[in-house]
Amino acid sequence: MSLPKTLAEDVARNLVMVARLIDEDPEEAYAYARIALRLASRVAAVREAAGFAAYATQKYAEALAEFRATRRMTGSVDLWPVMADCERGLGRPERAMAMAGEPEVQKLDKAGQVEMRLVAAGARRDMGQIDAAIVTLQSPELASNSVQPWTPRLRYAYADALLEAGREDEAREWFGKALEADKDGSTDASDRLAALDGVEFVDALGDDETAEEDTVDEVASGDLDHEDDVRDDADLDDERDEDQDGSGDGSVKA
Repeated sequence: MSLPKTLAEDVARNLVMVARLIDEDPEEAYAYARIALRLASRVAAVREAAGFAAYATQKYAEALAEFRATRRMTGSVDLWPVMADCERGLGRPERAMAMAGEPEVQKLDKAGQVEMRLVAAGARRDMGQIDAAIVTLQSPELASNSVQPWTPRLRYAYADALLEAGREDEAREWFGKALEADKDGSTDASDRLAALDGVEFVDALGDDETAEEDTVDEVASGDLDHEDDVRDDADLDDERDEDQDGSGDGSVKA
């Protein structure tokens, strides 16, 4: 669907703000998405952006409605995994599992299939089926030494599931593998490894600032003490001067 030039520019500006803010300030991104939606609700790209903004703010029912609308408009199955994850967010992991078995999954590209696997494993965990979640994540993509965009998250999810199952040594190994693949820091695998190894991080900068404040306080206190000493010395000098003035007069009252 085409829009008049001025309207199209307004919509585009709002969509740019959604993309720019969705990670840093999801609520603000959501506000821009709502504006774009009011301006051009019949544009698939607008409905998709509105869906992701709602998803980022955990408005899962709204997100699912927008994703469904996008799918009706485009006929694409690309949003199938995130739609299934919305079902999880709504407390319906059984529906997410059912979607994982639908024919649409076979139409996804490799990245989409891995994402669907992650969602399915999450749904298994939601239902308390931790062993089934571990099996769900075991795949050629997990075993591959090739690093793809999805590799850190897949390895991390597997490590996290292993840890929940009480398999700590294996979990440590896979958190390490996730960290090796995570060049952009998209996971907190390093923190999880540190926690498993009992390493506690100390805010050195905070300690330095505290020590500096203490030093300033001590110096200030020392300055005050010095001023008191100076005042005391001055008082003694005044008393000596008064004594000398009195004794030099030589007059005696009758």
